[in-house]
Amino acid sequence: MEGKDFSKIAVIGLGYVGLPLAVEFAKKGVEVIGIEKSLERVNAVNRGKSYIGDVSDETLADVVKNGKLKAFGEFNALKDTDAIIICVPTPLTKNKTPDISFIVSVSKEIAPFLRKGALVVLESTTYPGTTEEVVLPILSESGLKAGEDFYLAFSPERVDPGNARYHTGDIPKVVGGINEKSTELAASLYGKIVPYVFKVSSPRAAEMTKLLENIFRLINVALVDELALLSERMRIDIWEVIEAAKTKPYGFMPFYPGPGIGGHCIPIDPFYLLWKAKEYDVDISFIELAEKINDSMPDYVINKVSYALNSRKKAINGSNILIIGVAYKKDIGDTRESPAFKIISELLEWGANVSYYDPFVSEIRVGNKTFKSLSALSKESLNGADCTLILAAHSVIDYDFVLNNSHVVVDTRNAIKQKSDKLFKLGDGNA
Repeated sequence: MEGKDFSKIAVIGLGYVGLPLAVEFAKKGVEVIGIEKSLERVNAVNRGKSYIGDVSDETLADVVKNGKLKAFGEFNALKDTDAIIICVPTPLTKNKTPDISFIVSVSKEIAPFLRKGALVVLESTTYPGTTEEVVLPILSESGLKAGEDFYLAFSPERVDPGNARYHTGDIPKVVGGINEKSTELAASLYGKIVPYVFKVSSPRAAEMTKLLENIFRLINVALVDELALLSERMRIDIWEVIEAAKTKPYGFMPFYPGPGIGGHCIPIDPFYLLWKAKEYDVDISFIELAEKINDSMPDYVINKVSYALNSRKKAINGSNILIIGVAYKKDIGDTRESPAFKIISELLEWGANVSYYDPFVSEIRVGNKTFKSLSALSKESLNGADCTLILAAHSVIDYDFVLNNSHVVVDTRNAIKQKSDKLFKLGDGNA
């Protein structure tokens, strides 16, 4: 088996990255074996029931019914696969150092089932060097020779949950293998599902590409967050300034302030590079500063809520705060690293009574306290809150209704465009 046909592949980790990827290959007629440690997810996939917003039940059920996708909880299902794609989580430890334990564990599980000519691709975000320094030695324990008997590459995932324009099959892929053959095979594999594959010289270059993409966003969000704080003091509306700057046809890309950075990538990826930079004794304080600015935004939101309540002669202590949107961004149910958790935690410490409404998130846990979403926004729920705080501007919400029925609104996402003396926006110059 030369590994060029890729008629049967495996995707390990059927989460936000792995499931859409598996479905995309299955739609193209590739037989896909999904490996997932959560038996609940395994059973859901095999029933054709999606738990990922970007994959519809209809699409999933179709590829399952056609026999192109089947999920398993055991790694012995890997036998006879032409390629194995690793899409497992890479969180941070409590000390904000990389936790690649899932990558290590999965690599060890793969090794016994690695067959001659097979391709392994790591997609999990990590620090430059992981593929060659961690995955390669483990897979080599199979007795097969890397670059000759089996092939290895890195291809960064580029999933943007909830993006209505770009999906897994629309976004070009970057691939970098441990040798030319590995790169070519990885390009051939992804060429089945994406419009364009860009080949780089090594896994390290591909790993760094992913970090650059997200650190670019982190730094620019931090910049506009900082300008929002300055605009507040200078009585300038940062949202108006951004709209004006957007009219320039070159050299400017709009980024928007918010209550803090969320999601799996942007808050986490920079720490992988910060950690690795210490090995080379390089100070990348620019990234550290961006992290510090973004980490400070929840505190700014608390102060904005306090200011808004004070305008009504109230304090946070004892006030009812209704939060709209606890996901890390609009129109998805993903709460990973959402700034809402820190904001809720601080509001509780200040003595507030907190409730929330999010049509995409039915329940959250903050510390040892569980919150359930309101079933709907009503005049009674809005009027019963001393302050309505918008943290995720979901498109399905009627914000005129929110403003008209609230005593005071703090809008951190520019969801409400009209002017009102009871509306307080992040960076609107009203502080």
